[in-house]
Amino acid sequence: MFINTVKENKKKKRISPSVVACIGTIIIIIGGFFLSYNYIMTKKVMVYEYMNNIFYSKGDENTPQTEEETINNNDEGIPEDEIDPNQYIGQLEIPKLNFSKGFYPKNSQFNDVDKNLLVVKESNYPNVSKGNLIIAGHSGDAWNSFFNDLYQLSVGDDLRVIYNNKTYTYKIVNIYKEPKVGQIAIYRNKNRTTLTLVTCTNNDSTTQTIYISELQSVT
Repeated sequence: MFINTVKENKKKKRISPSVVACIGTIIIIIGGFFLSYNYIMTKKVMVYEYMNNIFYSKGDENTPQTEEETINNNDEGIPEDEIDPNQYIGQLEIPKLNFSKGFYPKNSQFNDVDKNLLVVKESNYPNVSKGNLIIAGHSGDAWNSFFNDLYQLSVGDDLRVIYNNKTYTYKIVNIYKEPKVGQIAIYRNKNRTTLTLVTCTNNDSTTQTIYISELQSVT
């Protein structure tokens, strides 16, 4: 009697190419999402840190002033115990552009270039004689690009700041560009009370434009 032994060939189960392709696509999409997210968040942090960076001031001789300008934070015109950090303390107006936008105290959580205009911490408020109020804002096509139209301004144009029930009128005396290298040089006459506006240059991702204006009157 013969016993026939049947050997079963165990075939390995293989994943079909379509399934492999599907899994690969999902992995690529997930990886791309995290890479994009990290890139966007890194850029956001870089922009915010850049706009909050130290602003160097230069005098009439265009000689760098390495020492910090004296800033009297207590001489703000409004008593500190009456300042609500969540409320506007002033308003910037640009008649030529029909622009009007409030700004918050320097210590406000809303004094943030991604949320509003940014009053740079090294700034003086308008009532400080020979001081410099520095306001930065985004340009572009985002909802917070408040300074997108500043490129239309020219030397001689008027700017106004309403602060502590007074209107401070300034005239633009200089417009220039600075490379985006982490610092911005401010050329101004330290014997004059000034307002400085800063934003990214229109159609140029490598520079920022600085608008220097000097106080003409207070009413």
